[in-house]
Amino acid sequence: MNVILDSDPGHDDAVAILLAGSSKKINLLGISVVSGNQTIEKTTVNALHICEYLGIDVPIAMGAERPLKKMPMICPEIHGASGLDGVTFPPLHKKVDLRQGYQLIIDLCLANQNVILVPTGPLTNIALALTHEPKIKDHIGKIVLMGGSMGFGNVTPAAEFNILVDPEAAEIVFASGLPLYMNGLDVTREVLVHRSIIDRMDQIDNVASHFFHDLMMTFNANQKKVFGWVDGGPLHDPVTIVSLLDPKCVTYQAMNVTIDVSGGPSYGRTNCDRYDYLHLPKNAYVATAIDVARYWAIIEEGIKAYS
Repeated sequence: MNVILDSDPGHDDAVAILLAGSSKKINLLGISVVSGNQTIEKTTVNALHICEYLGIDVPIAMGAERPLKKMPMICPEIHGASGLDGVTFPPLHKKVDLRQGYQLIIDLCLANQNVILVPTGPLTNIALALTHEPKIKDHIGKIVLMGGSMGFGNVTPAAEFNILVDPEAAEIVFASGLPLYMNGLDVTREVLVHRSIIDRMDQIDNVASHFFHDLMMTFNANQKKVFGWVDGGPLHDPVTIVSLLDPKCVTYQAMNVTIDVSGGPSYGRTNCDRYDYLHLPKNAYVATAIDVARYWAIIEEGIKAYS
């Protein structure tokens, strides 16, 4: 399957890239980078480091440095000053693709068929690509994103981080008419990186397993400090890739989803009409359940592939 990742690495984004890069089922076409977990300069460097370190040879383009309308948000509390604290990389040699992130998406879509867009950060680049070149819709099979929530948020009572960073971009993407799979906090909070998981992956004893170990030790320490997760925080972003590798791992329900762009206390909320109260067209498939054991098994398979 042809996949374009759109990412703001980010510890959990890094694991999503790791999985996509090792799978024989995925033809990873490229990575567009967006600001979110850290500034665009830092997330771009992180994407370059991850791919060089793991031997993933795809074009990486720097995308939007800020949301469409609002001021930028970053998350150093979880991801640190670098956006990927906990890992020491060797000197970087891989160069960034000189295209804008949205232009890389456009070019790769137009050159391929049935492309799957996988955004694991704010949706700014995806919205820009769709508005600059609507023809790419004919080349996109579906969008599989991490973001949103049927319930409560993780930044405000209403909003999840990726959507809150750029609600206006999310509104464009959810209204695009493309098949859209939303993997929100309702399922990603189920996949906790317990210390036993870190030790299990570390025992694989290769470059990817040690990378995972170092990432997750810092990630968990910060999750505990900020959110109070005692023995491991949720590993959100890889749910997107896992759902592609094993469609039975994640359960989805079709429903109408709108984005609150009012600017009020629920700004950035994904309003998911799970029970069809409004009788509106169903524009998204929203994840409602996940097989946790299978999730970790797939990540283990992905790490082992680097042996």
